[in-house]
Amino acid sequence: MPTPASDPFEIEVFRHLFASVAEEMGVTVQRSAHSPNIKERRDHSCAVFDADGRMIAQAAHIPVHLGSMPASVTAAIEAYEGTAPTPGDVLIVNDPYLGGTHLPDITTVSPVFVGSERRPRHWGWVATRAHHADVGGLAPGSMPPSTELYHEGLIIPPLKLVDAGRLDQQLVEIICRNVRTPEERRGDLEAQLASHRVGEARLAQFARRYGAEPLRRRAEALLAYSEKLARARLQVVPDGTYGFTDYLDDDGAGGPAIPIKVTIQARSGRLSFDFAGTGPAAAGALNAPEAVTRSAVIYVARCLMGDDVPANDGATEPLEVIVPAGTVLNPPRPHAVAAGNVETSQRVVDVLWGALAHALPHVVPSASQGTMNNLIIGGFDPRHGRAFTYYETIAGGAGAGPDGPGADAVQVAMTNTLNTPIEAMELAYPLAARRYAIRRGSGGRGRHRGGDGVIREIETLVPAVVTIVTERRKRQPWGSAGGQAGSSGVNRGVIGDTLRDLPGKAAMELAAGDVIRIETPGGGGWGTSRGPWQPA
Repeated sequence: MPTPASDPFEIEVFRHLFASVAEEMGVTVQRSAHSPNIKERRDHSCAVFDADGRMIAQAAHIPVHLGSMPASVTAAIEAYEGTAPTPGDVLIVNDPYLGGTHLPDITTVSPVFVGSERRPRHWGWVATRAHHADVGGLAPGSMPPSTELYHEGLIIPPLKLVDAGRLDQQLVEIICRNVRTPEERRGDLEAQLASHRVGEARLAQFARRYGAEPLRRRAEALLAYSEKLARARLQVVPDGTYGFTDYLDDDGAGGPAIPIKVTIQARSGRLSFDFAGTGPAAAGALNAPEAVTRSAVIYVARCLMGDDVPANDGATEPLEVIVPAGTVLNPPRPHAVAAGNVETSQRVVDVLWGALAHALPHVVPSASQGTMNNLIIGGFDPRHGRAFTYYETIAGGAGAGPDGPGADAVQVAMTNTLNTPIEAMELAYPLAARRYAIRRGSGGRGRHRGGDGVIREIETLVPAVVTIVTERRKRQPWGSAGGQAGSSGVNRGVIGDTLRDLPGKAAMELAAGDVIRIETPGGGGWGTSRGPWQPA
């Protein structure tokens, strides 16, 4: 008979128990947050870790957050410098060079204690990451066309936001004094703290019910099971070496295109991803911290594994990620990184799928839109007498695959957010939606057609500063097996009475009545329209 720690039935039960903690934390953040970016778009993620900082479970939130969050938890643990965590502690960090993604993504980490109040026992950690709509910097939204990290906002090293249950009001005040929307930031931080209380309480409840040590053993068994299952599933990739190169449109500062190159080696259920040959660190903000690059690898590997493989650190054991220092995927401090998290991560996914298409031509889809189409609008709202910052990522077309067409108007790859409903946007901000429609015909043709992008047109009702951070404006999402490429995206603005084409990355001042129009890319088509299947 299997022991409780190795019984498949119990492993599955506890897999869902641990995941339910992260899911409940996520619901708490969403319902408690003040900003539409978190409340409506759900731009946040939650996860559960063991005492050593290994991720046990995560909620189905944002891929680019969850793949990099373990590095932030490790940084928080190391911040104790040999001292023991205390019940009621919560640490805060957003440094992209310490496991973060970009500065607006603020991570909070807290130790979980079980047992009696007299003899509490440290069992693990819970963490929450949320995208705050502004953390200071050169432009509203903290994603300007920057050339160094200091342009992008307030940098927070791992610090105690809450020390043994006591909130550090001075630290909160420092954060709020460095942002344009302090009331919103305070409210979103409180939402994150509320989620920690929920996560800690739920894990303590499970420890009382099952026992702290049996609960730990079941977490160990879950990690081991995930690793074993992941290795088995990754054997779908035939042994061999596969490579691909794709390009970012530019370096974010008016410079040339930057190559992203990968070589994948598959050996008996283990995959090695080597990014040698990738271009050097960018002058602009397209640099992706190494943790973001690793997130993209984990996302693609998990797509191959299937969603029944538990999402934890065990599932990442068969993966090796090699990212040369000094490249755009592993830049030195203090290179700017605001767009690397949202844009470069998408191109890494395209490159990985491009390489794997050689190994799995009947499985891998064509390129999806390959961008998050970031739009940030900030200014002063006279209705409420305070500053505002609106941020959203805009959907596009998914790539077609061997089994069917790509979806229209969806978020793809490294983002899993929703759109901002027009009603919510117009209620919260001095903005008006003038058009929101599918961009018909933007998907690539083929036996299976790529998904269409969208058209999003927004009028500013007050003077505002607008930042656009987009990709796939110069290079189209590629098709596979003879399918055609999807249409590249287009940015336009009605500024004054003049319709202007806008670059992929731009920051500008708009007057009341000006309009920004974002036309997002379509996905690549798959297969020739006629005749037998042919490889790409």
